Amino acid sequence: MTPYWGEFIGTMLLILLGDGVVAGVILKSSKAENAGWTVITIAWGLAVVMAIYAVGQISGAHLNPAVTIGLAAEGSFDWEKVPGYMLAQLLGAIVGAKLVWLHYLPHWKRTHDQATKLAVFCTGPAIRSTWSNLFSEIMGTFVLVGGVLFIGANKFTDGLNPIVVGALVVSIGMSLGGTTGYAINPARDLGPRIAHALLPIAGKGGSDWAYSWIPVVGPIIGGLLGAAFYCAAFKVQCQPWAWLVFLVFMAVGTIAWFKEKKA
Repeated sequence: MTPYWGEFIGTMLLILLGDGVVAGVILKSSKAENAGWTVITIAWGLAVVMAIYAVGQISGAHLNPAVTIGLAAEGSFDWEKVPGYMLAQLLGAIVGAKLVWLHYLPHWKRTHDQATKLAVFCTGPAIRSTWSNLFSEIMGTFVLVGGVLFIGANKFTDGLNPIVVGALVVSIGMSLGGTTGYAINPARDLGPRIAHALLPIAGKGGSDWAYSWIPVVGPIIGGLLGAAFYCAAFKVQCQPWAWLVFLVFMAVGTIAWFKEKKA
């Protein structure tokens, strides 16, 4: 199995289990209906663990373009492989979302709210505020990619790393995920959003493309920021690009603050 195929399989499994729990909690007539945010965050963390165990030895189990770009920027991954990894992750996410649709097939007609159906596939803000939403996605992915790199710098009992990474994802979801639904992964959001647009879901409504750029751009900036922070803290070096990413992060935060102050 090639690393690209591994990324496809791993991301497909991640979305099947991750979007699957969202569907179970929010779609009508599911036995898990109204189980709540805690169930969603824990199940997403477990989905990450299972996906890493499935393909970690094959591709490194990035499962996330922001992680792939962050690792390449940090220097531990080949830039030439980045486009192939990102394409495999996106395609895997689309297929995973389609499997969730099939699994919950009878429940779509019983769920009348269009926003609820969309939320099974992709993220959306609790309060729609462009710059604050962008800042949230940057911050969450900064913690994810920085955390993954910090975890990798420590020695654990063989096979324990995926569980620690899964715990990190649960922590991000519980602590930082309430603002935007913590995409923290461009493929995780864009792939299922594409699937939502293409699938014949009963009464589905629009795919909210106006918001779709935020869970793509935000995680990429956050991934680069996490890599820059790791390089500065552990390698005691700071690449020129890191200052640009830091300035973008500060600019987004400042604009978000001014927008909220004027509101």
